[in-house]
Amino acid sequence: MARDELTSERGAERLADLSKSQQAYHFIKERIASGLFAPGHRLVLGGIAGELDMSVVPVREAIRQLEAEGLVTFERNVGARVSMVDDTQYRYSMQALSILEGTATALAARRLTADDLRRARRINELMIETLDSFDPRAFTSLNHEFHSTLFSKCANPRMLELVEAEWGRLGHLRDSTFSFVPGRAQESVHEHENIVLLIEQGAPLGEIEKAARRHRSATLDAYMIHEHPDEALGLPAF
Repeated sequence: MARDELTSERGAERLADLSKSQQAYHFIKERIASGLFAPGHRLVLGGIAGELDMSVVPVREAIRQLEAEGLVTFERNVGARVSMVDDTQYRYSMQALSILEGTATALAARRLTADDLRRARRINELMIETLDSFDPRAFTSLNHEFHSTLFSKCANPRMLELVEAEWGRLGHLRDSTFSFVPGRAQESVHEHENIVLLIEQGAPLGEIEKAARRHRSATLDAYMIHEHPDEALGLPAF
């Protein structure tokens, strides 16, 4: 028997010795650790119970234990979801990205062609199409593609490195902000069109930078209002 198979078999035997609530606990916790259940992922008790062939009662007990550990949050009228990872670092990255991406977008603006702007609009149209059956992860992927289309021709290679580094950091810190504040997605696509329009019209670079920066800051503000309403009032404008 292969070593991996033996390890898997022993793990299954140990899991079978646990109570149903503990089985559910380990099932959910392992998927959170692996990233299969990403930050913001909604934990549907009935679906998990069906997958584990048990009632929702032990799953609910497991959720409560994970909530006590800070891995899961429970919101009234919404339900349980995977907690945000490293909330403070997320805020720092969003603040940095609002400045860096705004500048990179402005520096790229005069280099963008009509084809680039058509591509940006097409991506934004795809984002609008996803709103009816909203998938935060797919929306975020398209969001990155949209912004990359606008800032990728930035003449400053160091600025591009910094922007991409912060995008990568955000990918490790959370799956999608839109999992937490899905209503922000509707506002976001309208702001996208405004940025494209400013570039198309040859607006002053300072105006383009300000619009791109405010767009990014608005997402952080929406998250803060939702998750930390007491702190949101004291947020500085970026």
